[in-house]
Amino acid sequence: MLISSYNPNELGDTLICILNPDADTQAVGTKKDVTRIYDAETNVTLGLNFAHVSSKLGKVPVIGQVFLSQEQINKLNTYLQSVGFEAELKPDLESKFIVGYVKTAEPHPDSDHLLVTQTIVDHDQEVQLVSGSPNMKAKIKVVVAKVGAMMPNGLIIWPGSLRGVKSDGMICSGRELGLPNAPQKKGALILPESDDVFKVGEAFDFTQGAKLFQPSAK
Repeated sequence: MLISSYNPNELGDTLICILNPDADTQAVGTKKDVTRIYDAETNVTLGLNFAHVSSKLGKVPVIGQVFLSQEQINKLNTYLQSVGFEAELKPDLESKFIVGYVKTAEPHPDSDHLLVTQTIVDHDQEVQLVSGSPNMKAKIKVVVAKVGAMMPNGLIIWPGSLRGVKSDGMICSGRELGLPNAPQKKGALILPESDDVFKVGEAFDFTQGAKLFQPSAK
C-alpha cells in the first residue's frame, strides 16, 4: 500500500508517503533528505518523508494526494538506496473509491443503529462494512472507500472495527466525498440503479458524481 501527499503550503517541499497504519511503538530515523517512520518492535516501515522532493522528482504539480508513477517510484527508490534505506516503495494506482453493491444489511449485534453489510466491490470481492447511515439497506448501489483510500478531508481509511465487528472500508455520503452541493448530513450516497454511468466494481467517477447534486439533475 502507498498513500502519498504533498502540501507545500503547510509542510514545504516534502512528500509524505504512508505505507502502513500507525503503531504504538513508533520510532524515527533520518538519513539526509529521508525520514523513515517505523515500528520499533517489528521494524516495519510505516511511512517515509522526502524533504526537498522537487530536486528528486521535479516540480510536483498536485497539492493533496499524489499518485506516483512507476518512473517516480524508481527515482525515489534509487534515492532511498543511495542514503542507506531499503528501496521498498511500490506503485499503487488502483482507485480506492469503488462503486459497490450492498448485498445484505443486517443489524449489528451490539448496536441499535449500526448495520453490518456484505458489499460487492471491484474484482468481485465481497467486503464487510459496518454502516451507521440512516438510509442504509440491502440491494443498493453505493460508493465504497476501500482500505487505503484518502478522503478529501485527509482521513485515511484503514481496517478497523465498530463495536467489535470488523469493517474493511467505509460506505460514503456525498458530503464525505466532497461533492459540491451534497447534503451536509448523514446518509449514504445511493447511486442510480441504471448501469449507464455507475457500474458496480468500477472506479467511482467524481465528475459524474458531482452532477447528481446539480439542480438540473433533480
